[in-house]
Amino acid sequence: MAFPVDLRRCQVLGLAGTAFLAAGGETAGALPVRELLAPTSVHAVLGLVGAYFGVVLLIAAWALLGRLIHGSEPPGPRAVMGVLVIWAAPLLLAPPLFSRDVYSYLAQGAMVDAHMDVYAHGPARLGGPLAAEVSPLWRHTGAPYGPVFLGVASALSGLTRGELPAGVFGMRLVALLGVGLMAAALPRLARHSGADPAAALWLGALNPLVLLHLVAGAHNDAIMLGLLGLGLVAALGRWPALGAVLVTLAALVKAPALLGLAAVVVLQVRAGHGRTKAVVTTALAASATTVAATAVAGTGYGWVGALDTPVSPQNWALTSLLGRATRALLERLGSDLAPLAIPVWHAFGIVAAVVGVLVIWLRLRPRPVYALGLSLATVAALGPAIRPWYALWALFLIAAAAPSAPVRHRVAAVTGVLALATLPSGGPADTGQLVLAVCGGLLAVVVLWQVHQTAPAPATAPGRAA
Repeated sequence: MAFPVDLRRCQVLGLAGTAFLAAGGETAGALPVRELLAPTSVHAVLGLVGAYFGVVLLIAAWALLGRLIHGSEPPGPRAVMGVLVIWAAPLLLAPPLFSRDVYSYLAQGAMVDAHMDVYAHGPARLGGPLAAEVSPLWRHTGAPYGPVFLGVASALSGLTRGELPAGVFGMRLVALLGVGLMAAALPRLARHSGADPAAALWLGALNPLVLLHLVAGAHNDAIMLGLLGLGLVAALGRWPALGAVLVTLAALVKAPALLGLAAVVVLQVRAGHGRTKAVVTTALAASATTVAATAVAGTGYGWVGALDTPVSPQNWALTSLLGRATRALLERLGSDLAPLAIPVWHAFGIVAAVVGVLVIWLRLRPRPVYALGLSLATVAALGPAIRPWYALWALFLIAAAAPSAPVRHRVAAVTGVLALATLPSGGPADTGQLVLAVCGGLLAVVVLWQVHQTAPAPATAPGRAA
């Protein structure tokens, strides 16, 4: 029996998923310190089960929507955008989910607003309630973000006067603005690359990682990607200088977007501009934007040195995993080189990333949007730290420019796995929490199976066998 799929069912199923996620987050999310519950409390247990129940429903709704989009009567981009709005709505007022980074953003914004050097000092220097919400690992660490984002965070701090609920809501609105820009850019980028705009929106904007981490988690990657996408759209048209400005603004949120300037140059060359003129125009626009944005934000150029901000010792990055394994082996052998293992692997990863990016651009220069997506994937994979939402750096552009369906299918499969990789609290998981999360997911699977079994068979066309 085939499971009937229509846009209405996808809307309702996804809405149920994000509603359960938001409700579960009220007791199991990345709550303020004073509201944290013991993981073994009844409310926390129910919240975790409910949140993972919602995540699996959302993934199922997204998969069914993909089946509809790739079917014989797909919805158009406007209808897909409507689904995004419906799915995101319950998350607007939910507590932070899957990460406590939003509290770091608010504390860093308050530091800038108080004229503290946010690159030289961590939130501990600020003190007070905001600093107490920041994860201990980052309380004494300078900000790794550029002046554009810190300027936004500072303005938000002034508007909310340090009130935590208002600050979280404000950061989520900033993230929603970024997601909106991403969704606006994707159809234009897809048409340029010969892809279906609705399919690009499905993979790049309705992706569960977008809803879980950019909307629910309020990560600043949203505004970085939104500005990057808008810059590429401008560069596709008649405004390459504007494209360079927007891409530079994206890089002044988070540095990886700087690679987008290479795409701006290539797009200018393809439009008939001379190579030297394209490079000079892009460099001048980027330099002027950097100077102006840094002056307006008032943060200085400490962000350049902050690019080597320490990473969590237990992060999932490939080079960190290899470094820890090498260090353990050297310690067992009694070698004095053990402390160097992780730094050496991190350095090797950076070199490998640089080489990989150069090879990608040499081979895929005629497809600059796709080359940029693969370059950002390489940087994320070989960098010293990685989080599930880092995958969106590449996924956003691959959604618009992937050359074949198999590539999109593999990316979608990876998305489904990564969407399940983090607890709603954003903290490390113990065995008990993992069991509860699995129970919530399995409960969702059982419910979906029951719906599948009881769903009416699709209508059969006259003259054809049922």
